Amino acid sequence: MIRTMNLANRITLARMVLIPVFLVVLLGELPEGAAIPMWWRVAQPWIAAFIFIVLAASDAVDGYVARTRNQVTTFGKFIDPLADKLLVMAALVALVDLDKLPSWIALVIIARELVVSGLRMVAVAEGRVIAASSFGKLKTVLQIAAIVGFLLKDSALLTNLLGPGGHAVFTAVAWLVMLGAVVMTVASMVDYFYHARDILTGPWERERPSEGA
Repeated sequence: MIRTMNLANRITLARMVLIPVFLVVLLGELPEGAAIPMWWRVAQPWIAAFIFIVLAASDAVDGYVARTRNQVTTFGKFIDPLADKLLVMAALVALVDLDKLPSWIALVIIARELVVSGLRMVAVAEGRVIAASSFGKLKTVLQIAAIVGFLLKDSALLTNLLGPGGHAVFTAVAWLVMLGAVVMTVASMVDYFYHARDILTGPWERERPSEGA
């Protein structure tokens, strides 16, 4: 099956396959009793951030490849947004597990993704396609930037590079970007529902054929 896939879909699948690698690096769940070198503890959040950035950037790459090579497929339309959501959700859950992010923030973002995905399914069932809005695109950029900031903000190496004052500024900016991502997450959901309001409100009953027709 993989051999018959086009390049764009292969890039998307590679992004999904590498999500567990990102989680292993971020969480550092090594076998019990395994010796963890000091350099790994220092580099771990940076390696995790690098992997996350590469995976997030691959979304633009597979989209570009699909458009320029005319490789847009139904499978790609399904798997590409799914891969993006899995990457963001995995990062948020891992940050909560590491006590770096309040659980309510992850809950709001994950709930939004599930609700909008359900809304899109309803739209498809009604023969409609809800295109990504500028709110949704800005939301995605803010989410990625915020996650990268939270991956690095507690790094000892970052503190050494920026100093206490610089580290405090970095942390404040990371929080502002994350809160901005939450606001845009909710705003984009409202925007999706607004543009799908005719789908949600009906009509639910098909018109009956007129008598004698």
